[in-house]
Order: sequence, then structure tokens, then C-alpha cells
Amino acid sequence: MQYRSFGKLDWKPSALGFGAMRLPTIGEDQGNIDEALATRMIRTAIDAGVNYVDTAWPYHKEQSEPLIGRCLQDGYREQVKLATKMPSWLIKEPADFDKHLDIQLKRLQTDHIDFYLLHSLNKTFWPNLRDLHVFEWAKKAIQSGRIGYLGFSFHDDLPLFKEIVDAYDWTFCQIMYNYMDTEFQAGTEGMKYAADRGLAVVIMEPIRGGSLARPAPQPVADLWAGAPVQRSQVDWALQWLWNQPEVSLLLSGMSEMRHVEENLDSAARSGVGTLDAGDLELVKRVSEAYRALSPIPCTDCKYCMPCPEGVAIPRIFSIYNGFKMYGDEAGSKRSYNQFMNAENRADNCVACGQCEAACPQQIEIIDWLKRAHEFLRELAAS
Repeated sequence: MQYRSFGKLDWKPSALGFGAMRLPTIGEDQGNIDEALATRMIRTAIDAGVNYVDTAWPYHKEQSEPLIGRCLQDGYREQVKLATKMPSWLIKEPADFDKHLDIQLKRLQTDHIDFYLLHSLNKTFWPNLRDLHVFEWAKKAIQSGRIGYLGFSFHDDLPLFKEIVDAYDWTFCQIMYNYMDTEFQAGTEGMKYAADRGLAVVIMEPIRGGSLARPAPQPVADLWAGAPVQRSQVDWALQWLWNQPEVSLLLSGMSEMRHVEENLDSAARSGVGTLDAGDLELVKRVSEAYRALSPIPCTDCKYCMPCPEGVAIPRIFSIYNGFKMYGDEAGSKRSYNQFMNAENRADNCVACGQCEAACPQQIEIIDWLKRAHEFLRELAAS
């Protein structure tokens, strides 16, 4: 196992962290974790040197935290730093901070959380937690020893990310980042912004929810086949991240033992500067080849925003293009029907034309919104 730096802390995290959001299940019910297999996987990773385990309140229908609590018995709790997250959407009043932390400590069978995150900060959750004086609460929780260090995970736009980074003396942040999402949410600029201010940067979705592990379309497969050094698609994605000094560790949501074994092998070969200029150029060309498969030429410039009806135009186009690039039906289905508010979906478009007049790419936005909604709605019904 290779170990890296973690912001300002005098502690070395393993390059690979174990993310407990995609544990193996028995059947299709995400709440029915295959505990025997999951425990073997997590303990195998820890035995191999993984020292960071990440979970959260809602994962696996609230069964991930209890599973991790049981898995880290028999001396395994002392071998890792444990991270979990405050359920931001459930915080309505200051008393909710302690209420939910107490439940999490019980679920995890521990008296402290090493790294505690404010979960999924965005334009809604962030001001609510801030105005409820979450930092005053966190100071007391740290002083009492119930949490070690405070961080946040993020799902919104770059300007808000920078605002949050500057609002508090955070120890770390967690962002979605991979070679296809260098300008999405925090992106490369946000990663460097946080690291320059002394924050450790934890990476989630390193293979884009599994999309970058799927059989590649032919133009992408041809590029990988021509590489002077042959790696798996997953290994390319992980090594691209580990090549960057700002990355403190990356989380992999492993659901099979072979994922654990393959990722441990990749982590053992990781390091800053492992990829050369030719490797980096190849990854860039792969990302361009994927994007060339997008039917909607949206650059996410956001000139079409805000939509007077609340339609999240660039996000909808991103989901639609994502399906066409990666063939990830399940991911597209979840993104549109579960992770997007109903008032932001494409069927709220009234064809006013304001967006088309503002679009520098001259995209027929109204027509594409209709097509995207019909397609994604069909996915939802399938």
C-alpha cells in the first residue's frame, strides 16, 4: 500500500479508501447487505493496509453504518480512521446535530468519529447548517472527543464550493472528481483551491459511478488498445487521480471481492508522477472521444440559466449525454428521477425561448428537453 499526505494533519492516509456505499447485497434490495461477504472484503482491504473507511447515514437504506460498526469489531476499529456524514437534509434545528451524531455513534459501535463530514453541501443545505451555527456545535463536539476533525462533501457549483472552503478552517473536503469531470462541480480548479488552503482532498466517484469501468465504445477502446502501457480502464482512471499531488486519497465503492483485489493492486503501484506526458495526453484524448459521442453540444456555459420555470437545462443535457456516452441506463435513471427535484425536470419547460436566444451553441434547447424527458421518463418506467 502507498500512503499520501492529508492536508495539514500529521497522518498518512492509504491511497485507497474503502467507500461503503456500494457494498454487495443479496438480491436487488439495497438494504439487504451480504454481511459475510462485505465483512471479508473490508477486512481484506484493512489487512492490506487500507486505513480509511467511509460511510454515511443514508447508504444502503441506513444499513451501511450498522454494518461498518459490526465489521470493525475484533480490533479492526483501531486500525482505521472512520469517516461518516451528518445527514444535512434532516437538520431542522440545533438539537438535531447531537441527536443524529448520537445515533451514528451507536450504529457504528464507537465513541468517536475520526472524520465527520457535513453531507452533500449545496445551495439548500449549506445556508441552513451555517445559520443553525453548525460550527459552534462542531467546536463542542471536537472538544468532547466525539468527532476528531470536521469536513464536508459537496454537490453543487464551483463558486459555492469556494465560498464554503473560505467559510471555516476545515480539515478536509470530499468532491466528485475523475478524468471526465474536471470542470463539473468543484472540478480541477476547486480541488487545487482547497488544497492550496491546506485542506485534504478526498475523491469520490473516481470511476464515475462505474461508468468508466463499462465496456468502452469503439473509439475509446481503440485509444486504450494503442497505449504503450496496457492497463485496465479502471486502473487508468485511478492512476490518473493518484498522479495528482492534491489528491489525499480516493474512495472506491467496491461490491465484489475482485474489485478489492484489483484496486489494492492498483494502489500498490500508485504515486504522484507515475504517469508521463504521453499517458496524460492519452487520457485527455479518451475524454475527448467520450464527449464526441454526446448528441447535444452543450458546453455547460450556463448562458441559458436561470430558466424562469426552474428547469435545470445543463444538468438534464449532461444526464442525457451521459447515457449516450457510457450506456449507463441505471445511472441515468437515478440521476434524473431520484437525484433531481421534480420542479427542475424537463417537463416544466413552457417553450418560452429565452434559453435558445441566449445559447452561444445555438442548440435547439426546447426540442432537446422534450426528447430528453421522453427518453428518461421511459427509463423510469422500464
